[in-house]
Amino acid sequence: MKKYEIFINPKMLNQLDKDIWMNEHVPAILKIGTNQYSIGLAYRGNIIRKKKKKSYNIIFHKPYTVHGAHEIHLNAEFNDVSLSRNKLSLDFFDRIGVISPHSTHILLYLNGFCKGIYLELESFDQYLLQKRKLPMGPIIYATNYHANFSLLNPEKELKTKLDEGYTIKYGEKKDLSNLENLIAMTNTLSNEEFEDQITQVLDVNQYLTWLACVVCTQNFDGFIHNYALYRNGETGLYEITPWDYDGTWGRDLHGKPLDHDFVPITGYNTLTGRLLHFPHFKKKYHDTLTSILENDYTVETQSGNIDELFQTLKPSLHLDPFIKTSVETLDQEKEFIMNFIQKRSAFLKQHMMKLL
Repeated sequence: MKKYEIFINPKMLNQLDKDIWMNEHVPAILKIGTNQYSIGLAYRGNIIRKKKKKSYNIIFHKPYTVHGAHEIHLNAEFNDVSLSRNKLSLDFFDRIGVISPHSTHILLYLNGFCKGIYLELESFDQYLLQKRKLPMGPIIYATNYHANFSLLNPEKELKTKLDEGYTIKYGEKKDLSNLENLIAMTNTLSNEEFEDQITQVLDVNQYLTWLACVVCTQNFDGFIHNYALYRNGETGLYEITPWDYDGTWGRDLHGKPLDHDFVPITGYNTLTGRLLHFPHFKKKYHDTLTSILENDYTVETQSGNIDELFQTLKPSLHLDPFIKTSVETLDQEKEFIMNFIQKRSAFLKQHMMKLL
C-alpha cells in the first residue's frame, strides 16, 4: 500500500478545522515516495465532515496534473467497517462496462501523524475523459436528493428549477439547460413521444446497465444522488456514472445492515419508471440483469475480488488510529457480504417476471 504524506502549515490546518464546511482549498505539500507536489487541500463530503476521520479533496497546483489527474479524492470510508464497499462497487461497475472512477487504498500521514487507511478516488472530470480517450463533453454532478429526474422534490413539492440538485463539473451554463430538457421531456411527453425521442437524448442501453448495477449493489441513494451525467461529445447522448458507493453490499451509508430486499428490482426515480414502462426497454434491462447475475454478481466472482482487496488492507489495519477494524473483522465482513450476495441474487431472480 502506497504511503501519502501531506505537510501543511498548522495555521492552515486550524483554518480548515475552524470551519469544516469551508470548500476553499488551503496550500499544502503532498509527498508520494520521492515525488513532491504543491497542492490545495480541503475537506470533502457531508456526514463525514463531522467525524474524527475526515475525507479530503486535493487539487494539484505544481505540477498542474499528476498521472493525468488535476484533482483526486481521499475518502476516509469511516462508516464502512470493511473500508472496501466503495471500491468493490466502482470496480463492479467498471467490470460491467459502466464508466466508473478508478480507486486504490493508500496510507495517509498528515504532518507526520498517521491518519490511517484512505481510498484514493479519481475525480470524474475532463481529465478522466482524456485519460480514458473518451470524447469530451459536459459533466454534471447530482449533488443532492433533488436530482431525481422529477418535477417534484423528495418532499413532493414542486421544484422551483428543473436543475435543482445538479452542479456543473465541466461545461457551461447552457449544459444545465440541456439537462432541463431531458427532465422536462421525461415528465411531460406522452408515451408515444417519449419512446420516440428518449433514444435521441439518452444512451438507454448504458443507462439500463447502470441501473442493473445499482440494483445489485443496492445503493439506496444511487437513483436520486451519487451519480454524474456525462454528455458524450460524439453521440450527443447522456451517459451515467456512479459515485460514493460505501452504502452498499448489505449496509447503508451509516454502516448499518440493510435488508437484502430493501430496494426493488426496478429501482426508483422518474426516468427509470418511464423507461421500464416500455416492453422493449424492460426486455433489455431483463437480459442485462440476467447476464450480470449469471456472470458477475456471484459469490464465486466477488469472493476473489474481496480477498484481494482485504489482503492489501490487513497489514496496515493496526496503523489506523480511528477504526476498530481487525483482521478478524474483515473475515467476518467477507462472510456478511457473501451472504448478502446470495440473498440479493435470489431475490432479484425471484422477481424477474416483473420485467417480462
